[in-house]
Amino acid sequence: MDSKQNHGQDSTTPELIHRLAEQIFGNKKKADHWLNQPTVETGDCSRLQMAQSRVGYEAMKAELDRLNHGFVS
Repeated sequence: MDSKQNHGQDSTTPELIHRLAEQIFGNKKKADHWLNQPTVETGDCSRLQMAQSRVGYEAMKAELDRLNHGFVS
């Protein structure tokens, strides 16, 4: 049963990150740009790709929280 719960959560975490990014950046275009840029910190994959795992989701959420509070990441 846990695997079904995790699978359902994994399929929605990129959507949650995307919505949070849109709120923080103020529009979809800016959020898409930030989410789709590969970075060294994410192993050259996009932030949105990174958010597909639980650990990646938590890392991207923390990064967005820092940005929302005015900290440069």
